[in-house]
Amino acid sequence: MESVRLEMGDARSPVETGVMHDLLWDAALDASRNGIIIVDTEGKILKCNKAAMRALGRPDLAPGQFHRDIVPSAWPDLKHVMETGIPQTGVRLELPHAHIIANRSPIFMDGRVVGLISVFQDISEYEAIISELKGYQELHQELAAIIEISSDGLYITDGDANTIRVNQAYERITGLKREDLIGYNMRDLVARGVFDRSVTLEVLKRREQVSIMQRVLGNKLVMVTGNPIFNEKGEIALVVTNVRDMTELNELRSKLEETQLLNVRFQEALLEQERFEHVLKDMVIKSEAMVRVVRRAVKVAGVETSVLITGESGVGKSMLARIVHQLSPRKDGPFVKINCGTIPESLMESELFGYEKGAFTGASAGGKAGLVEMAQGGTVFLDEIGDLKVDMQVKLLQVIEEKSFSRIGAMKPQSVDVRIIAATHHDLKELTDKGLFRSDLYYRLHVIPIHIPPLRERKDDIPILVQRILAKFNQSLKLKKRLAPEVVYRLMEYPFPGNVRELINIMERMIILSESQEITLSDLPMELSGSFFREGAPPENGLSLKAMLSAMESRILSRVLEESRSITEAAHRLGVHPSTLCRKMTRLRLGSFAKKQ
Repeated sequence: MESVRLEMGDARSPVETGVMHDLLWDAALDASRNGIIIVDTEGKILKCNKAAMRALGRPDLAPGQFHRDIVPSAWPDLKHVMETGIPQTGVRLELPHAHIIANRSPIFMDGRVVGLISVFQDISEYEAIISELKGYQELHQELAAIIEISSDGLYITDGDANTIRVNQAYERITGLKREDLIGYNMRDLVARGVFDRSVTLEVLKRREQVSIMQRVLGNKLVMVTGNPIFNEKGEIALVVTNVRDMTELNELRSKLEETQLLNVRFQEALLEQERFEHVLKDMVIKSEAMVRVVRRAVKVAGVETSVLITGESGVGKSMLARIVHQLSPRKDGPFVKINCGTIPESLMESELFGYEKGAFTGASAGGKAGLVEMAQGGTVFLDEIGDLKVDMQVKLLQVIEEKSFSRIGAMKPQSVDVRIIAATHHDLKELTDKGLFRSDLYYRLHVIPIHIPPLRERKDDIPILVQRILAKFNQSLKLKKRLAPEVVYRLMEYPFPGNVRELINIMERMIILSESQEITLSDLPMELSGSFFREGAPPENGLSLKAMLSAMESRILSRVLEESRSITEAAHRLGVHPSTLCRKMTRLRLGSFAKKQ
């Protein structure tokens, strides 16, 4: 309320006294910061002050005007107060120039209502302040939420290093509780051994961002980064520290490395599958057994280790060796095939390892490089490794273990970078047990064995092989021959002791000698069309294919066993291992031949 000072003389007339009373009353009303309006029962304004004029935006407001003309929306409420005699408090009104809150009270005289006084206040400024304060409160809540949900630990101190806030992540990372930290000075926490050092103190000292490794409670290692927050005076008001658990970072790094490793393995598997599908375009296979063989060959192609391919003669050992080479990192290097069974023993060493000038009588004047040396950077394929003599086995072992060899007549060995792939139709383990093959070389070669099954054990491949061979010869001989279906069936019944090589031989013979465009049963060679099959023709009593094949296999084995002096000889004629033959004899109940063991 504004102060009111009125100076009056000692003597006043009644009129003067009334005028002074009105002036005093008006001054008192204008001294109030609240708007005041007094009306009679008809709504005529009897008194109003300047605060009311400002709030209502009506500087012309004056006694004698009607309230309903000034604020029409409020008149029904004012009339209701005067009619009921019940006051109203805290009534909010939104006016064009202000938002007000009003208290309305009836005026009684001699027990009846003669008017109303309305006291109201412009709350626009207060609402603006409240709105701004609410905005700050919401911002504070949002910042508090952001601090709490941060995955990084946050530690906040004031400019004197007093702890004022930590978040949940900090508690989780360090194992410390906020109630044990908030309110404590960082210097005291370091002195108590809670921290071995403080990044906050470093920031206060250097006035810039600082990162250090910090140990918590003597064992927990964390990485902390302190950031100074300056006020308008350039003073450090806060230090906000980010905390990261090195254990978590190491785990993330480990997971990243695992993911990268999985990605590498996936890429390798994808490349291996692409190589496998590429091989399938060149090879003719359908049986599961050969699919497994090719998959293993593709898998080992990318590693620098020795491979031993086993299988009967004619199954395709040389072709598989070449595939391994072509899929390996050495594919651009030479592929040197050495048949250990065809080189005379007297020439074996010079052929394999070469010789120096004048090494022996008749030696070339300039010396000669051996086959192993010629394979530098590539692959040496040693076919029929089982036929290699023991003295040559020692020198080959040197190539594998020491990556070196010596020419005949050389004073010192020379290094060589080759991969060894060996193949044999022998049982190398049996030769090793008999002392015919060195065990150390055997185990060096037998790191990754690949066994190719004989053609008679993968008859599903025969129809595809036949069609591929036919197409090849038709192209090379410029023919258009075709096969009758019964010929394919007859070929599938034949045991093929010579395996794929024999099949190719038979197909070439039939293609060249057949008189018509279609190759029929009459074009089959004697071994497929003679008594062998006439005697083994399947009975017409509804036997299954499996039963017919077993019966045919039993007749074949019986004939070969009758014509052989021992099981070993019979096994050799059939191209199988003696133990394999014995198992077949047991399965087919051919025990009467066991005396030949």
